[in-house]
Amino acid sequence: MNFNLIPIGSFIAIIAATILVAYLVNRFFNRLIRRSMEEQNTDPTNYKFLRHVVVALVHIVGFGIAIYSVPQLKTLASSLLAGAGIFALAISFASQQALSNVISGIFIIIFKPFRVNDRLNIKEFVGIVEDITLRHTVIRDFENKRIIIPNSVISNDVIVNSNFADDQICKWIDVRIGFDSSIADAKQILLEEIKNHPFYLDPRTPEQKATGVPEVVVRVLSWGEYAINIRVWAWTKDAPSGFVLSCDVLESVKNRFEKEGIEIPFPHRTVVHKSMPKF
Repeated sequence: MNFNLIPIGSFIAIIAATILVAYLVNRFFNRLIRRSMEEQNTDPTNYKFLRHVVVALVHIVGFGIAIYSVPQLKTLASSLLAGAGIFALAISFASQQALSNVISGIFIIIFKPFRVNDRLNIKEFVGIVEDITLRHTVIRDFENKRIIIPNSVISNDVIVNSNFADDQICKWIDVRIGFDSSIADAKQILLEEIKNHPFYLDPRTPEQKATGVPEVVVRVLSWGEYAINIRVWAWTKDAPSGFVLSCDVLESVKNRFEKEGIEIPFPHRTVVHKSMPKF
């Protein structure tokens, strides 16, 4: 097969131009995403997905033009396409999963069960959505690892989205006190420590405030084997703030309980030793 220098030069030039255009498009979308998040605080999900689509189209179109710019490659491509019935059938079966991921990615963008920067809990994984590509969703966990999940898998599974519709969450904080301790004092300490935390939010509507609905709900859940179980419901702006609030409150409540003489119980066992029978 004889190649002329001019078609080869055009082929290389078109490939180089395609790579350059893809790089510039990717850079443009990155700047657009960064600017929209900093200045307008908008959702970057659509921009990120559109970036992947446009970059993919640039590569497909550019490489296609490059192949057809060389007459020998054009003839070879036409010959392959003319007799590619069985080959195309095999490729279609092999690419079903890839097409399923692409279609699932499009549905995710349209219906938005989650967005970029949402906190997800899927199976045993918990993390922040970092990117949604044509093929997969990238989740960054809290050890800064990236979890790559195919779009078709995440679309067919049950997910917990902590940021869907409303970022505010109600954090449950459970404590135990001894049976000899005052329940009223323990509940008052919990109430005060929750309200004093900077991340706490008052979730009541004006109507609830007018009717005297308590700001923080504290309830005795049950009697355990060696303790009284108490739960407090604390509202905060989002899941990360709720985690910090619960950690801080557990620490401050422990200090208050010790200072005010409220017992934090632990299991007790009574061992009875019976003498061995005499024979």
